[in-house]
This record gives sequence, structure tokens and C-alpha cells, in this order.
Amino acid sequence: MNAADSFSEGRNMIRIGNDWDDLIADEWDKPYYLELREFLREEYSSCTVYPPAGDIFNALKKTPYDDVKVVILGQDPYHEPGQAQGLSFSVPYGMQEPPSLINILKELADDLGPEYAEFRKARVNEGLLVPWAESGVLLLNTVLTVRAHQAGSHRGKGWEIFTDRIIGLLAAREKPMVFILWGAHAGAKKSLIMQAEGDRRRHLIIQAPHPSPLSAYRGFFGGRYFSRCNFFLEDSGEEPVDWHL
Repeated sequence: MNAADSFSEGRNMIRIGNDWDDLIADEWDKPYYLELREFLREEYSSCTVYPPAGDIFNALKKTPYDDVKVVILGQDPYHEPGQAQGLSFSVPYGMQEPPSLINILKELADDLGPEYAEFRKARVNEGLLVPWAESGVLLLNTVLTVRAHQAGSHRGKGWEIFTDRIIGLLAAREKPMVFILWGAHAGAKKSLIMQAEGDRRRHLIIQAPHPSPLSAYRGFFGGRYFSRCNFFLEDSGEEPVDWHL
């Protein structure tokens, strides 16, 4: 089956394979998603789009709703060949790390120690940040697809409605979690999180500059995001994240 077939007639329903299926079952038939689906069918059939169609929902597949401890919000996927895999900031093993990911790994090593930023050779068929996803870190982009070499090309097509629904469902959950909002785009979701959370504050929201080279030295470095997440989770009676890679 080619990429465009994923969006063909009669294939409306997406199967995530965990508890997200029941939570977002109504989204697939909403007008905005049907329009988005048609847009994606045209895009995947007429030009190069990342990630591969089968990887679009990897963030939800790798991290079930009830297992989420931390949300790291990205913008849209990497737009160069071989990079995007449906997980914010992650690339496949063996791929050169993009500048933002390099800075994230530098901060990880400075925060927890260099051993945390050393990749496990046994994970050669996985993405670099997949161990985080499997430890409860939802690596979610606010837009889940992008045209090759054109950053932001799929913004405003409906993905933001879908991912706002994901963010809202998480923020409404009783079990405490951490939202890491790097950069202005992710930071704009703070009000959505707080609104869905309601009057009883139970989640930690961490805002900071984006890890890209353009802004990392304006306050991203030194944020100690990983240790702060685990301190909050343990203080809330939850299991910490294993940040080892």
C-alpha cells in the first residue's frame, strides 16, 4: 500500500493500538479531520511529505494516554530526508542529529550526566528518543506532517485542532504530569493547558526558549528540565522518567 492509500475512501478510522483509540474515536469523522484527510491524500500523492504516512501517529502509538508523565511539544516534523519519524525532536538511529536535538542532548548531559546522552547500541533500529517515549514522554508535534524542505507548510490545515484535543485530554487528567514548552509556539499552549486543567492546579508547566541555535543561548541552556521533571513527579507520588538513551 502506498502513502496515498492511507487516506483513501473507507479508511477514515485510524488505529493507534492503545487507550488513545477510545479517547479520540470521535475525531476521525469530524469535518475538520475529513478536510485534513483529503488534503493529506493530495499531498502524499503529489509531492514528498514527512514523516512516512505510517509514522504520523507514532507519538500516540509509543506513549499511551495513561502512561504519559511528560509532554514535550514540538512544532512540525523535520523537513529534510530521513529525519522525521512522528516523534518531536527525534530522528532515526544513525541519522545526524539536527541542531535542536544536539542542544537538547547537551542540556541532558549537563543536567543529569553524560551517561544519559549516550545512545544504547542495542536500539539501532529505533529512533534516538524512543526510550523516552517508552518511559512516558509524549513527543508531540502540534502539526504532524510537513512538505519536504518547506517548514510550516502544513500549518493551518487542521492538525492544530487535533493536537489541541490531545493536549486538552491530557491536561484534564487527574494524574499529575509535566508539560515542557520550548519556544513561543509551544508556549502559546499554556492557556489551553491551564483551561483544561481547571481550578485545581496539579500539573507542572515549564516554559523556556526553543533549543534551536537561534535561541538556545537566550535561556534554554541551564533549564535543568529533566531533573525538574523527575523531582516534580516523585514529589507528586509518581514514578520518574528514565531519561537514559
